[in-house]
Amino acid sequence: MGLFALLRERVRRYDDTHNYTCDICAREVFSGERICAQCRKTLPWNNGAICPLCGRAVGEAGVCLECKEKPLPVVRARSAFRHEGEGMRLVLRFKRGACYLYRTAADAVEPLLREFPEADALAYVPMTRKAERRRGYNQSRLLAEELSRRSGLPLLDCAEKRRDTASQKALGRRERERNLEGAFHITARAELKGRHVLIVDDTLTTGATVGELAGCMLRAGAAETFALTVTGVQNKTPFGKPPKGK
Repeated sequence: MGLFALLRERVRRYDDTHNYTCDICAREVFSGERICAQCRKTLPWNNGAICPLCGRAVGEAGVCLECKEKPLPVVRARSAFRHEGEGMRLVLRFKRGACYLYRTAADAVEPLLREFPEADALAYVPMTRKAERRRGYNQSRLLAEELSRRSGLPLLDCAEKRRDTASQKALGRRERERNLEGAFHITARAELKGRHVLIVDDTLTTGATVGELAGCMLRAGAAETFALTVTGVQNKTPFGKPPKGK
């Protein structure tokens, strides 16, 4: 068993026997839940108006301007939470060392699997080996593996990230797309051919990362791609920027 596989197995064994407090507020729980009932009510669930393509929260129902101008190469994307408040903090903790939160994240996104009845396989956004060694795990892979176990959908280990990319925090979608060009490489084309692949990741900000990976998969022979994330960053001006002074 490889180092990363051994780490993931240890995380799962720990989680099987150490779930006594809410993963949001740390209150004691008694029914095996990972998030207490009180916190579930206050989480920023992404169940309001969303763009039907990228799945990001919008002010009113309709396709957002970015998707009208250049839709992502996925049929549709969905997120469990808006990327704010405790939803955002949950994801940041998951990425910054709290790898045991993969099951809590899976609890949140699992109900959304029913919105992708066409999907016949799962995939995840890969990290470079250097980045994964530095973090100790790939949070997207942990989440995808858990969803695969729960759903029975096969998990495709079919892509790699060959180079680290510059920080994207301050970049818009076009800049992110340029930053990611050529970063992903398909390693198992035969596994992708004709597949309807649901890509799993932690957060959808502009969709550039998922879009780059989805494009690679489609060029390699996948029939369709979709995206499922824990959080999605709200599109503040989904139908264009307001006039100056407003």
